Amino acid sequence: MKIETIETPRLALRGFTPEDAPFAISLWNDPVTGRWLSDPALEAIPDIEAYTKSVEGLGDSLDCCHLVAVDRATGQRIGTCSFVPENGGRSYDIAYAVHPDFQRQGYGTEIVEGLIGYARSRRANAVTICIARENAASNALARKVGALIIAESSYTKGGTNETIPDYLYELKL
Repeated sequence: MKIETIETPRLALRGFTPEDAPFAISLWNDPVTGRWLSDPALEAIPDIEAYTKSVEGLGDSLDCCHLVAVDRATGQRIGTCSFVPENGGRSYDIAYAVHPDFQRQGYGTEIVEGLIGYARSRRANAVTICIARENAASNALARKVGALIIAESSYTKGGTNETIPDYLYELKL
């Protein structure tokens, strides 16, 4: 799913390109960031070449909009994010990851607020975010933007048998 670039004060949330794959793979498989994602660790992926090709093609997804957050001044990649319109576009399920070098600098908040603004501009009624219960920073971010827990669940970390308890947050727009 392709959209126009979403601009925030410091970031441009632009469409995912094949050239973004190495950055995304390193981010999603980073021991700090990847801990909270459902993506499998690289060592659990049986065919790295096929996995890399699938990541390279994320920008062409028809049901999920994959974006890369880049610094507007330097073009440096800061993180990744995505959204899936649900319920005929009445709600948007969002996800995000910030590179460890840029965490605790407000970039996560800026990414989430940019995605919320986009959903609001499309007349969505709500935004949802699924966050691991132990991910204190992301849970604090969800509360900071006004989201409330509406459900508790869990997911299995890809390539493992590890079950990770999570919260489903919702922000009414």
